[in-house]
Amino acid sequence: MCDFGHENAAGRDFGFIVDVPEIRSLIFETRRLTEEIDDTKIRVEALRPAFAKLLAADGWLPKEYGEPDHKSNMGGGIGQYALYRAENGSLCLFSLVIPAGSQTPIHDHLAWGLIGVYRGIQDETVYRRTDDGRDESRASLEIARHQSVKHGQFYTLLPPLDDIHYVKTVSDTPSISIHLLANDTACVTRHRFDTVTGVVTPFRSGYSNAKCEKSS
Repeated sequence: MCDFGHENAAGRDFGFIVDVPEIRSLIFETRRLTEEIDDTKIRVEALRPAFAKLLAADGWLPKEYGEPDHKSNMGGGIGQYALYRAENGSLCLFSLVIPAGSQTPIHDHLAWGLIGVYRGIQDETVYRRTDDGRDESRASLEIARHQSVKHGQFYTLLPPLDDIHYVKTVSDTPSISIHLLANDTACVTRHRFDTVTGVVTPFRSGYSNAKCEKSS
């Protein structure tokens, strides 16, 4: 079997960081559909069966990538663990671990993708911008929807729609969500949003288990 990984001094930071058949199957299907389907919305819909299969499978996620990380840049003990990263930054798969009672900041993703719950229960609040976006340092947001997401359930990201949200764990144990996104999410400069002040702050969340080699 071909090895798409890339080794560096810190270990494997690119390619299949977790190299198991379940992840390879999803990544290969994502690559195939990306080559075959130009329309992003249609492509994401076509990916739903493969993504659902990964969420339904058990035993493929290493225990250490399902644990909180109290040193992460996300705060609140949130761990973000790279499972696959394309070296050209075009695709990533990662697990996001949110301790019980913790929540992410309001943030964006800047890429199409799929997000689903592997363990626990999450509440997601999605925002829409009501300003024109001309001022990069400020934003006016309103709540677009709120939903509870349980094991095996997932939703799509199709920027600029549905791209700004925050997620809170409402189960008694940490929640684990799996993210398939068309960028190197933790290593690109994204945005935090403050709905009270309207301030927008650039940030990079970083991975708990892999380095961001350069700014982007």
